[in-house]
Amino acid sequence: MILQQIDTFKQKALQYASTFEACCFLDSHHYEDKYGKYDCLIAFGSEKELTASVGNAFSSLKTFTKENKEWMFGLLTYDLKNEIEDLQHTKEDLLQFPDLYFFVPKNLISIKGNNIQVIKGKTDIIDEILNLPVPSKVPNKVLDIKSKLVKAEYLCSIDKIRQHIKRGDIYEMNFCQEFFAENAIIDPLTTYYHLTKISPTPFSGFFKIRNKYILSATPERFLSKSGNILTSQPIKGTAKRSDNQAEDLSIKTDLKNNKKEQAENVMIVDLVRNDLTKSATKGSVKVDELFGIYTFPQVHQMISSISCELSSEVHFVDAIKNTFPMGSMTGAPKLRAMQLIDQYERSKRGAYSGSFGYISPDGDFDFNVIIRSILYNSTTKYLSFQVGGAITYQSDAEKEYEECLLKASAIMSVLS
Repeated sequence: MILQQIDTFKQKALQYASTFEACCFLDSHHYEDKYGKYDCLIAFGSEKELTASVGNAFSSLKTFTKENKEWMFGLLTYDLKNEIEDLQHTKEDLLQFPDLYFFVPKNLISIKGNNIQVIKGKTDIIDEILNLPVPSKVPNKVLDIKSKLVKAEYLCSIDKIRQHIKRGDIYEMNFCQEFFAENAIIDPLTTYYHLTKISPTPFSGFFKIRNKYILSATPERFLSKSGNILTSQPIKGTAKRSDNQAEDLSIKTDLKNNKKEQAENVMIVDLVRNDLTKSATKGSVKVDELFGIYTFPQVHQMISSISCELSSEVHFVDAIKNTFPMGSMTGAPKLRAMQLIDQYERSKRGAYSGSFGYISPDGDFDFNVIIRSILYNSTTKYLSFQVGGAITYQSDAEKEYEECLLKASAIMSVLS
């Protein structure tokens, strides 16, 4: 198949998969040579499921993987932090995602280059999907999108966080705010299609758990395992692209040399190195790339890569737990940053800044970071997306607020 035919197949396959109660569609948008083993994985239908709450979620997942050495796809919400550390959350949950959810699919299709393969399920399913009509796009109704924080409250929170930094409580903290719509009626497939058309990224995905949806255009990897190698690729540093080629190159160069962005990035690199040490063979943690600049359709990103060899004494689920939640969405030191996130943010994060991805039968896995994503409960008709950024003592509250609005506007344009 040529590229255009592959992309049409993906659309049809996602439409087919989304008719099942559980489905996970992972699409790297042809970045697979740099980022993963597959361009696309499409899992749907559930043979077995695991739903677990904070308290015994990771131990339940470990048992589930030992009992089922099969492909599985799942979600880890940010609130699993309360199982790892002595943390609490009392904020209202209007999306109602399970804290942890994994399923063993009845059907699994992989795409690599021009090769479409049925890994699991009936062999004629590819022909069945090819014979489907191209999905029609359903326009969304106008949504009344609101923010949980007015500008004055946001600016005040940034000032207070800067005071914590000045006192030495933290060095950096990821502070987020929620935008939401009540009584929202959207077509998840159309919305995801528009989101990824505007922003095709290497870790995007469509995840459905019955009436709950994650529509994600995330560019960030949380953690992967290939053989005995663990790799994390935190993003810290963003610059909006320009249509002017010379100006765009200048923006990219400025990002690479920006001392503030480098300082934020290296703090998280150090945090990730520390997290990986808990699972690593002694002396194997290394920084493979520091301050790499990667270009996407809308933005340039500063991405660093850290890896290690997984100790033979550490189960791979424990390796996930030892690095969760990801440093790029918490701050440094990690525990104190999470305590202050609970104190100053107005909304429960839930699936936002959590992760979804796959575990293969041999224990390899790949998980993203849920940012630049729309979360939707079709029963309660509650829609939510959150945006934020890294706050350091050098942060300008007004500029941070404007950056949040910029990030929110991209998703708002999709929803309109």
